[in-house]
Amino acid sequence: MNRTTLSLIAGTTALAAVSGFAALSQPDTPSTDTAAKAAAQLPVERTSLLCPAPSTSDLAETSYTSFTPVTKGTGSGGKAELRAATGESADPSADGKDEGTGKDGGKSGKDKPAKPVLTPEEPGKPVTGDSSGGDAPAFVGTADGRFAPGWTVQETTEVAAGTGRGLQGVNCTAPDTDFWFPGVSTDADRTDYVHLTNPDDSAAVVDIELYGKDGALKSAVGEGITVQPHSSEPVLLSTLTDERQTDLTVHVNVRSGRVGAAVQALDDKLGGDWLAASTDPSGSLVLPGIPKDATSVRLVAFTPGDADADLKVRLASPSGLITPAGHETVHVKGGMTTAVDLGDVTRGEAGSLVLSPTDRSVPVVAALRVVRGKGGKQETAFIPAARPVGTRATSADNSGKGSTLSLTAPGAAATVKVTASAGSEGGTPMSKTYTIKAGTTQDIEPPVPGGLKGTYALTVEPVSGGPVYGARTLTASEGGVPAFTVQTLPDDRGTVAVPDADEDLSVLQK
Repeated sequence: MNRTTLSLIAGTTALAAVSGFAALSQPDTPSTDTAAKAAAQLPVERTSLLCPAPSTSDLAETSYTSFTPVTKGTGSGGKAELRAATGESADPSADGKDEGTGKDGGKSGKDKPAKPVLTPEEPGKPVTGDSSGGDAPAFVGTADGRFAPGWTVQETTEVAAGTGRGLQGVNCTAPDTDFWFPGVSTDADRTDYVHLTNPDDSAAVVDIELYGKDGALKSAVGEGITVQPHSSEPVLLSTLTDERQTDLTVHVNVRSGRVGAAVQALDDKLGGDWLAASTDPSGSLVLPGIPKDATSVRLVAFTPGDADADLKVRLASPSGLITPAGHETVHVKGGMTTAVDLGDVTRGEAGSLVLSPTDRSVPVVAALRVVRGKGGKQETAFIPAARPVGTRATSADNSGKGSTLSLTAPGAAATVKVTASAGSEGGTPMSKTYTIKAGTTQDIEPPVPGGLKGTYALTVEPVSGGPVYGARTLTASEGGVPAFTVQTLPDDRGTVAVPDADEDLSVLQK
């Protein structure tokens, strides 16, 4: 059997694994149509999500909200659950009724799997869980069947006082092998952790690299970090280097296995939030959903290669694309982190930052640090460069007040359908359609389910037009501090392209 035959067989096997099934049958009669058929978009059959440990503060109050949008073609089976990362694999046969399990899903019964903190009953309706204090663990989530396509879990924490006080939110993420986090810091006022969570049965080995204004920072202890199976490891960035820098980029590179990664950035004076990974390095980036009342916006950018990047900086405002005065372009040196203070760039209007090459395209990652409030009552959130909404994006943990949906169409105009789900404790779904003009950002007061009780989810589905980017902002008042958190809305990857495959035994004779 030659190498070509082996490659073809391996390719067919991989397609079957991704889709959960692939119909491989010999046609009754030979086909004379050699044109390639379009791949079908089918629902994914299994999804994994990883939630970092929310806080070490005794004052922390954390809520978890799970939601799966209703997706056609999923059948009637399946389940979803979120379990504590205890270091042991959950028993697939467990019914979740074992005794001796804690409120937070931690395992206290001997040789028994942790009780799920969340177990959704049906797609289309959110389900919530909560924890208090600083002992809540990281969680490993799995969903299959009808619960898998678009499954989203939001972790939201309120911290009343101390370092990082305010509102902290993060979307639980899928495991991967490569993450970029521009916007971290080892400053004296900052306490930044990168949380690494391993969902698998074997250990993962991870390298953490730091890049500052002059390039890579020396760090021997950032290499070969082992994350045990079904467990989470928080790594304090200031322990990886003796250098104290305000603006850094972290690269998490997984040598073996896979992990979920997120950075918790806590400031002594400016509150804090989770920093999600930037989208993959690209020549053009969109950072959506800057709050209109932002008092300070800082752009942090990094290019992984040796080539420098020159970027055009524009703000997609409600009236169109504008160039911030004094910040028309930014020069990013190869392998070095660049930070630019944009001040109150939105000037009281909704906005999203659009970065594009001035000449040749060089891959870049980027994030924004956004501050609201003044004086001693300031709060911080982060907005990484995001993927477009694509087919559909989902935002969980919304309430009747305090939620703002920001949508951006940086190129062509777009029409978007936004659906509010039923509430976690009751309510009727509601949908509205919006038109986003080309080059603009529009803040939307999202639709609210009729008779809402509890929290609800929002799904965003582009109907026509160009690419759309989105973000959701949650706000709350914490002792006069304008607490807030921002999550971008990339495609929920609820479907996968599956080619129409037929068996062709003639390849074995070549």
